[in-house]
Amino acid sequence: MRARRVFRVGERALLVELATGEATEAFHAELLRRRAGGALPPVREIVPAARTVLLDGIDAPDVLARELREWTIPPLHARVERAVDVRVRYDGPDLAEVAALWGVSVEAAVRIHSGTGFRVAFCGFAPGFGYLTGLGGAYEVPRRATPRTAVPAGSVALAGPYTGVYPRSSPGGWQLIGTTDVVLWDTAREPAALLTPGTRVRFVVDGR
Repeated sequence: MRARRVFRVGERALLVELATGEATEAFHAELLRRRAGGALPPVREIVPAARTVLLDGIDAPDVLARELREWTIPPLHARVERAVDVRVRYDGPDLAEVAALWGVSVEAAVRIHSGTGFRVAFCGFAPGFGYLTGLGGAYEVPRRATPRTAVPAGSVALAGPYTGVYPRSSPGGWQLIGTTDVVLWDTAREPAALLTPGTRVRFVVDGR
């Protein structure tokens, strides 16, 4: 079985399916690198997800599909990408529960999270919401059994292998470990989303 499968989607799009989230992130990063360097044929839009990447607006999709199947993809750690620091107050109502799930103290949980280098794997759920990877399987946590009807904007949260920051108030079932004043979505900014796929993210403890 191929580790990378490419499917036609309509007349001018391709869907690339990969074996793991890490492989998907690396493939997406390679697409961006080649496009920035002029080595990728014109593509109107590149949209990553958990295990797929959609390429839309392609003039010759069959030709590009053959090329994509043969690409050699460098590992993520070999890349230099845009980086964002997010200041966080680790005051979330679920922080103690997360620490217990990890088998550590609250202070240690804060050190683990703030000491991890994250990367935006893909975006979804709400405008400006990025799914950040980096913690690894040992720190996966379940969603809450009963979702909250309203999670405040700026909430830093965990679910499964991902960290996310709620760009606006909305219902949600993620574990809330902190809050930030950073604006995640601003239509007056280009791009409007602060955390775009491929962005490196570091959470910095806000001592206020």
